[in-house]
Amino acid sequence: MKVSKILVSQPKPATEKSPYFDLAGKHNVQIDFRSFIKVEGLTAKEFRQQKVSIPGHTAIVFLSRHAIDHFFTLCKELRVVIPDDMKYFCLSETISLYIQKYVQYRKRKVFFGNGHITDLEPLFVKHKTEKFFVPMSNVHNNDLCKIFNSHGIFHSEAEMYRTVSNDFEPDFIKPYDMLVFFSPHGIESLKKNVPDFVQGDKLIACFGKVTADAIRESGLRLDIEAPTATATSMPAALDEYLSKNNN
Repeated sequence: MKVSKILVSQPKPATEKSPYFDLAGKHNVQIDFRSFIKVEGLTAKEFRQQKVSIPGHTAIVFLSRHAIDHFFTLCKELRVVIPDDMKYFCLSETISLYIQKYVQYRKRKVFFGNGHITDLEPLFVKHKTEKFFVPMSNVHNNDLCKIFNSHGIFHSEAEMYRTVSNDFEPDFIKPYDMLVFFSPHGIESLKKNVPDFVQGDKLIACFGKVTADAIRESGLRLDIEAPTATATSMPAALDEYLSKNNN
């Protein structure tokens, strides 16, 4: 099927150097952006109901920038003072550098991995006497908990933010030949906003196995899936499809 209009369910890239803009020019297609989901923080009252004491911990684990934003925001609301000797363990260096938004980075003990939770395991073991706190989203897996438990390391997890649907009119998606998703939450948002959605000839693309599973479980047809051996990113997968079908 030839494609002329694509809707990517993410915010518009902040830079014109995005590969999506290159794709649009290369294949003469229109690519629009609209976030189907948004992240919002829990209230102080909601957090207190989990009965977790942040000051009772000596190390924080950050898996995303959202976690950093909502951790420090809630701490401010709760009037929790973070001691200077608090240790921070981050999923990647990029995430670790984001801490500078809230504290003087050079005065903190910060450790980071290469983007995978397993990268952090040796660091946790090396610092196993620490008491770890993990700010989480309302939807998460148990991979981190399993690592801590396997080494008998003290840790607490608590929800500090959640992912919810962005509202939009059902007719909004009608003009698009293809919808691109990156999270199961995006599929949930589609179902919520367009409860009588019928896919028909409309193509659906996604990035990630979890998202792919959610699409199939919802009864939709998945037409383009990334990453693959030849397309490690969503733009690369779209490029493959458009090169084959639009020329």
